[in-house]
Amino acid sequence: MSDSHVFITLKDISKSFNGSYVLKNINEEISTGEVFGLIGRSGAGKSVLINMLRGTPEYHPDSGNVVYHVDYCEKCGWVELPGTGKCTICGGSVEHRDIDFWNTDDLDPIKKQLRSRIAIMLQRTFSLFGDMTVIENVFEALPQDMDENLKVDKALKLLKSVRLDHRITHIARDLSGGEKQRCVLARQLAKDPILFLADEPTGTLDPSTADMVHKVLTDAVKDTGMTMVVTSHWPKAIEVLSDRAMWLDHGEVKMEGSPKEVSAEFMRGHEMHEESHVQVGQPLIKISDVKRYYYSYTRGVVKAVDGVSLEVNEKEIVGLVGLSGAGKTTLSKMICGLREPSEGKVEVRIGDDWVNMAEPGPTGKGRATQYIGILHQEFSLYPFDTILQNLTVCIGIKLPAELAKMKAIQVLLGSGFDRADVEKILYAYPDNLSVGEKQRVALAQVLIREPSLVILDEPTGTMDPITKNSVAKSVLTARKELGETFLIVSHDMDFVMNCCDRAAIMKDGKIVAMGAPSDIVEYLEEIELKENENGGAEN
Repeated sequence: MSDSHVFITLKDISKSFNGSYVLKNINEEISTGEVFGLIGRSGAGKSVLINMLRGTPEYHPDSGNVVYHVDYCEKCGWVELPGTGKCTICGGSVEHRDIDFWNTDDLDPIKKQLRSRIAIMLQRTFSLFGDMTVIENVFEALPQDMDENLKVDKALKLLKSVRLDHRITHIARDLSGGEKQRCVLARQLAKDPILFLADEPTGTLDPSTADMVHKVLTDAVKDTGMTMVVTSHWPKAIEVLSDRAMWLDHGEVKMEGSPKEVSAEFMRGHEMHEESHVQVGQPLIKISDVKRYYYSYTRGVVKAVDGVSLEVNEKEIVGLVGLSGAGKTTLSKMICGLREPSEGKVEVRIGDDWVNMAEPGPTGKGRATQYIGILHQEFSLYPFDTILQNLTVCIGIKLPAELAKMKAIQVLLGSGFDRADVEKILYAYPDNLSVGEKQRVALAQVLIREPSLVILDEPTGTMDPITKNSVAKSVLTARKELGETFLIVSHDMDFVMNCCDRAAIMKDGKIVAMGAPSDIVEYLEEIELKENENGGAEN
């Protein structure tokens, strides 16, 4: 990076919400062509800084300056990274300009052009036109006056770079989560950015898809010379993507330096320890040759689940793992009665009776659903109620106020919050929490009902590793102290290995391997390797 120039200067940046600092006295310089990584726990201030760099109105700094150093062509109004020498659009000369981003009028032509060249990927947000095809979504991000032949060529190249050229005619809403994320990435790269802001870009993806997205991002930086700021709670992502890293904790800089050293220090002292053995009981779930087919006019007959048989015992913690689109979530929805099988039978035991989860009504699956707790991948909280209300009155918990508060505090502690955080968030509203904090509150909503069967669909997607370990411990504690049974749908093998007794690998709607989590890691890696060799196609 010897030819790099300072592109972004952060001077004494501070920001607070409701009197609490989320960023405090941040000073940093970020260079052209650099990938700058931000690591920290949920709520550390990473996403706040990303949105501040983007110019999102509600993230205006309370104090300090965000300064962009750019080259500007007065002839055509184009903004370039500093040090380019001449305009890449018209070939004209450029002048160096320093843009004090938050103290420059939004109508200023240089600021407007600069904002148009900042791309962002937000965590757990798929900014797609659901009724359009994949390639039409990319067309929408390209200049409207671009020649049609050039537009098609550009879109195809972008989709090939993110390994989605085998899905160009598929409707966006029918894509798997990993495919949607790659489509968003293609759309953002279509903007020809000079700054790419990636907020937890791979937090909810399976390892194979995450590696694929990491490669696309690093290749894009190398090919274009753009600057990237990436946030992650995942040390591997920071180490793979970043040239330099900063560790944020409660809005303050704890450490900065090489990604490997910063990540190691971030994780120090938070390793998992082996738990004592728990005796499992009799079968609680029976799945017999279950199939779930549906028809898509772009894909024909889709075999989401194709002949699965499985038993889960009482007090057992079982993981369902596999690549995006393997059928894990569909199977879990049939277990809790949200989807009916095309063939086969799903039964859940209540007392001594087996309940058919495809049979409607209160005498059918209604007997079991009240004892099943579900954390969906796309969860939501009540936005106009406090966290305490979200955990009590909003979900029908009828207890005296003080007892309800005590129970809410207990379950929040069990979901990975420390006591100081609990006191801070109890009367806060969801919009004041980070995405990771919201996910832990959603987990607390499930656990506070004390279900006998808990289904967690990608429970750790936006959690930092420290919180993941804390939640893994809470799952083990809930099993040991409350006798709960867990089915965990996840691509996070570290989490599965930390708390699951057994794991099943799904591929193409089938269970292809079953055993101890440590025994199936190698098998899953082989599947991921084959998928990458085949261009990353997901089923």
